[in-house]
Amino acid sequence: MRNAHFSKDGDGLDPANLIVCPSCDAVFTVHVPEKGERSVCTRCHTVLIAPRRRAGMHIITVSLAVVILIFAAAVFPFMSIDAAGAHNQVSILDAALAFQGGPLFVVSLLTAAMILFIPMMRMMLVIYVLAPLVFDRPPARNAKTAFQVSERLRPWSMAEIFVLGCAVSLIKISDIADVALGPAFWMFAVLVVLVVVQDTFMCRWSVWNALEQPRTS
Repeated sequence: MRNAHFSKDGDGLDPANLIVCPSCDAVFTVHVPEKGERSVCTRCHTVLIAPRRRAGMHIITVSLAVVILIFAAAVFPFMSIDAAGAHNQVSILDAALAFQGGPLFVVSLLTAAMILFIPMMRMMLVIYVLAPLVFDRPPARNAKTAFQVSERLRPWSMAEIFVLGCAVSLIKISDIADVALGPAFWMFAVLVVLVVVQDTFMCRWSVWNALEQPRTS
């Protein structure tokens, strides 16, 4: 795969033909690469444009799979623990609703939002934005706002942080209790991989360009 670098320029040009690196704020003129190639920042090598064939359909498929996994992971057992003759299994929603009042209840709700509701909302917004574009239809109503919201929610989607934290915790308690991982844990593991795959296929410049220059039919 070749890298198609931008020529750094920014004076006296139409802003519609410029792109700003999200990492180092360098300004470049847009030169759209061929399918399978990518344009990168010459200063920090951040990928700026990376069009792929049928990427939109792949992203929609992955997003649907993530939504289904989140629904299932919310209700299936996340883990079961056997200690001193006692057995207990818990789902993520059970853990979030275990505290009925006080600051811990707020913390548990925020945790559930970051690992369940925000990732689900992001995926549904992505599907809402991309589905009309993939099928050569005009953008959905308020598609720009929806895509902007999905991008702003991205730092708050922390499913992968949750899985990593659980793995560390399980290692620490494995000496004092028998821990069995439930179906929801493995769903979350697959979910994290799919989120990475979706991010790999996503070319945000291409999405914004399609929204700025919509089809009229």
